[in-house]
Amino acid sequence: MARPRTATSLILQISHLRPQPTAEPILDRRRYISAYGYTQAKSLIYSKHGEPKDVLDIHRHSLSPPHSNLLTLRILAAPLNPADINQIQGTYPSLPSFTTDLGTPTPSAVPGNEAVFEVLSAGSSAKSVQKGDWVIARYTGLGTWRTHMQIPEDRVLRVEKEGLKPVHAATVGVNPVTAWRMMTDFTTLDAARGDWFVQNGANSGVGRAALQLARKWGWKNIAVVRDRPGEEGEKLKRELLELGATKVVSEEEVQAKGFGEQVKEWTDGGREQVKLAMNCVGGKPGVALAKLLSSNGWHVTYGAMSRQPLALPAGMLIFKNLNFTGFWVSKWSDANPEAKQKTVESVLDMVRSGEFKDQPVVEVPWEWNTEKSELVDAVQGTLEGYRKGKGLFTFGDT
Repeated sequence: MARPRTATSLILQISHLRPQPTAEPILDRRRYISAYGYTQAKSLIYSKHGEPKDVLDIHRHSLSPPHSNLLTLRILAAPLNPADINQIQGTYPSLPSFTTDLGTPTPSAVPGNEAVFEVLSAGSSAKSVQKGDWVIARYTGLGTWRTHMQIPEDRVLRVEKEGLKPVHAATVGVNPVTAWRMMTDFTTLDAARGDWFVQNGANSGVGRAALQLARKWGWKNIAVVRDRPGEEGEKLKRELLELGATKVVSEEEVQAKGFGEQVKEWTDGGREQVKLAMNCVGGKPGVALAKLLSSNGWHVTYGAMSRQPLALPAGMLIFKNLNFTGFWVSKWSDANPEAKQKTVESVLDMVRSGEFKDQPVVEVPWEWNTEKSELVDAVQGTLEGYRKGKGLFTFGDT
């Protein structure tokens, strides 16, 4: 005899037929958008300062649909700059705040200051960009080593993506802008008069940018690089001459006795003036650049790779009336966002016309399933000796 059905048993049978909630939202395979409209993101984070290999971790979190003037962005490419590493180590002058904004168990920060982003979606009040546009950071300190982020519209600058690759836009905001501003903000060089400038670190991102601007503007220059033996040194010399260097010499040559006479010969007996020196090394190599300047010249320091101070002879200040100053592109960019945008647009126009090449990069692929160790090893590797190029996170299926 069949057991009579009670109200409880009927409810249980009916509920068994209903769709059961899954443990996690169903995700879109390409962009990881949940069934509820939330974007899944991963970020490299650190909650204390130290060496990247010791303090970096990866954190997964969700971004709600954007409202008001918020934008949801997908990172396309993000470089690994020395300043980013210094921030992780805690040795950089400006450091990001540790917060729990991403839902981390302890207050943390996301490293990275430079990137190009694709707009995935925009809040109803956002007017300057739309879905599919590319944007870069208007200000520093965004924290770009992540797959996705959400920020207000006024924190980014739109760039016209036609004719560009992600690497072009990702690396335009620091090194090329640094070179452009140092070459135009402190003194005026006149190609018709045969004016010169000199720079060390000429193989760096800033140095390569400066050479290409010099070629476009017709400025003569001396490119100083670290000593490299044999064919490697000759290959680099040919490369820099092709980019726009007039003369390429080593740090050892510049500091050697009698080099000033060589420069005098190059500059038509000193009638052509050396008006600008751009220094990223400091110490004796930085002083060696100052010795080459003509009276009233400008010596601009934007780095100190040697970690040694500039010990300046008094005669440079008294008798040659040289001007010594510094330049920090982060501070300049934050104070001059409109000028930054114009400079960025000018450089990208040069890229489109074939007048500007990016510095060599070493791509570090970042997919959704990329292991933390691969990313951390790439960051730590930027601290090792000579490299084939700047590290660049390139984001694929995220």
